[in-house]
Amino acid sequence: MNERIYHVLEYNKMIEQLSEQASSSLGKEQILKLKPSIDVDEVRKWQADTDEAAHVLRLKGHAPLGGVFDIRPHVKRATIGGMLQPEECLDIASTLYGSKQMKTFIEEMDLEELTIPILEEMAEHIVPLNDLERSIRNRIDDHGKVMDGASDKLRTLRSRIRTTENKVRDKLDGWTRSKSKMLSDAIITIRNDRYVLPVKQEYRGSFGGIVHDQSSSGATLFIEPQAVVELNNQLQEARVQEKHEIERILIELSERIAADENYLYQNVEVLAQLDFMFAKARFGKTMRAAKPTINDQGIIKMKQARHPLIPEDEVVPNDVELGEDFTSIVITGPNTGGKTVTLKMVGLCQLMAQAGLQIPAQDGCELTVFENIFADIGDEQSIEQSLSTFSSHMTNIVDILQKVDHKGLVLFDELGAGTDPQEGAALAMSILDDVVGRGARVIATTHYPELKAYGFNRDGVVNASVEFDVETLRPTYRLLIGVPGRSNAFEISRRLGLDEEIITTAKGHMGADSESVENMIASLEESRRGADRDYEEAEELLQEAQKLRDELEQKWSEFESKRESLYQKAEEKAKKAVDKAKQEAEEIVSEMRNMKSQAELKEHEWIEARKMLDEAQPELAKKKQEKPAKKKAAQPALQPGDEVNVLSLNQQGHIIEKVNEKEFQVQLGIMKMKVKAKDLEFVKREEPLKQKPMATVKGSSHHVKPELDLRGERYEEALHRLEKYVDDAILAGYKNVNIIHGKGTGALRKGVENFAKQHRSIAGARSGGMNEGGGGVTVFELR
Repeated sequence: MNERIYHVLEYNKMIEQLSEQASSSLGKEQILKLKPSIDVDEVRKWQADTDEAAHVLRLKGHAPLGGVFDIRPHVKRATIGGMLQPEECLDIASTLYGSKQMKTFIEEMDLEELTIPILEEMAEHIVPLNDLERSIRNRIDDHGKVMDGASDKLRTLRSRIRTTENKVRDKLDGWTRSKSKMLSDAIITIRNDRYVLPVKQEYRGSFGGIVHDQSSSGATLFIEPQAVVELNNQLQEARVQEKHEIERILIELSERIAADENYLYQNVEVLAQLDFMFAKARFGKTMRAAKPTINDQGIIKMKQARHPLIPEDEVVPNDVELGEDFTSIVITGPNTGGKTVTLKMVGLCQLMAQAGLQIPAQDGCELTVFENIFADIGDEQSIEQSLSTFSSHMTNIVDILQKVDHKGLVLFDELGAGTDPQEGAALAMSILDDVVGRGARVIATTHYPELKAYGFNRDGVVNASVEFDVETLRPTYRLLIGVPGRSNAFEISRRLGLDEEIITTAKGHMGADSESVENMIASLEESRRGADRDYEEAEELLQEAQKLRDELEQKWSEFESKRESLYQKAEEKAKKAVDKAKQEAEEIVSEMRNMKSQAELKEHEWIEARKMLDEAQPELAKKKQEKPAKKKAAQPALQPGDEVNVLSLNQQGHIIEKVNEKEFQVQLGIMKMKVKAKDLEFVKREEPLKQKPMATVKGSSHHVKPELDLRGERYEEALHRLEKYVDDAILAGYKNVNIIHGKGTGALRKGVENFAKQHRSIAGARSGGMNEGGGGVTVFELR
């Protein structure tokens, strides 16, 4: 990539803005060295790095890169045997802490199952040197001072220093109080690291000792009294020893740092790369940039792209396409219309993409990789070389033509300007033909009307213009690809007040061809505006339809999920109910087997009852696959005694009684259950037959009566009869039975009540009503 292009397209200004996003000098150093790559795979790798860092910023909002320094000079000096200063050791400890924080940050995101393979791999190369960091922190405080606890000897020396200082001060304080008149000021001061007093010149002989300094006027002498000379000597000696001990501690730390040289360099390398990645991601975030797809076919597609160096509230976004349907764009339009900005925007965005940066455009943008980008932009007049504007432009163009090939992008601003319009236009078309013929991608701007028809006569070339609003007499800076620019001189002159007769005369001087071309361009502009409006409306409708479709799909998915969940819960509930009923029925059958010696039932009847019990369990899991039920044929009103089919269980039984308008009690084999009327299908109705008893009780009657009279019975015998009677009544299908026990002493009534509480088949017990025998009768409600 030629170096001149960085200046012309203001790439270096963009790099300066990018460097402000770095968290440390490490990242800034990487940024200042950043140059676009011409290797497709490398560019894609760089874009993936930036995109992953941007993904983390979107989710977490930050990356912990604070407190990181470029410690490589410190490590190098320690390696060659130098003694590091406390501040330098502190920088190393801070950087180690920052690297550990970053490693933890990435590992925690990995635990959250975020897809960050690049950062994970980089974090694996960070080596936490906890012992070294701890050693530095335990010896040097946050202000860069070696702490008393760095060694036992240092603690002792500093304690001695403080004690000696206090003694010196105490002695000198006595002098300041007792001989204040002899002092220029009643204070203790320091000269040559020794405590002294400011004594007036005339009282010099009253103190003795050593004179260390005098004031500029000579009126004051700074004297160390003889009485504190020895103490000051002791203090100086202790300070020298303190200095030697601090140096010993720092040398020891420096040696430990040198021992971890390789790991420290490795950590710094990783941190520099991480800071670089996140700086690029933050820069993209500030511009609301998007990751471009990188191709190697020379295709550029950007939707609503903006110039990176123009504030977002001032720049006008534009759509740019190049390299697929056409390889060259010729832009015409008025001055200050934004043509040059468009050229620079395309070139700078291309450089940014090849440097691994995201570009300020909407998602879905696509850029390519050029081996060279050439530009001839701006006023190139050179006074030093005595070159005119045209000569300077042509010098650049000659240089471009010597180097350009099919892997290059060429940006021409005002091609052919600065000379005779007719010759300039011809030269411009010839230069374009040459560059286009080499397969390069070209964007050129021009004022020449001859070039407006250039795109209609050349394959792979398209006209474009920058829109101008004649109502406001200002450019809109919108790029219109496919529409050449037209002259607005007559319309502008009319709006500025030029006489209409003059304008009409001027039009008469124009050739018919020129007027026809201008009319054609005006028609194309109007068509383009209409197409843009239609496209925007269609895009809005498409987005609304897509949003509605997504909402419907989500609602349908939630409905399906909820329906399946309800089915499953219903099945589980029904299965539990059936299992419970089956268990109770099993217990009843088991009890009846124990009564075989007293009951007149045969073995095949037990087997048949058990078979009916098993067949009564519904196959709930198949309910989801059932076909929609056919419409029921008209059926007569259901009544007790009717034989019916229970649809949900696919079992036949007969109605015992009508519970309410919507429910019936149905006998299914030896089971009774409540069933909704809509779940019953009429089978047949027969004349009531004498029902074969399910059980017999020895006594005066072979049928079970709805009541049991226990009056006159002994307590134990009464309860034994009661137990047998309840079993028979359950088998007979009674819902309620009356137990007659009389009032008497109340002992039998209490025994009957206790029996009801303990029997699992008795749902409840109550005293008889006024018409049921009152307190002499207990009514059992059977399950």
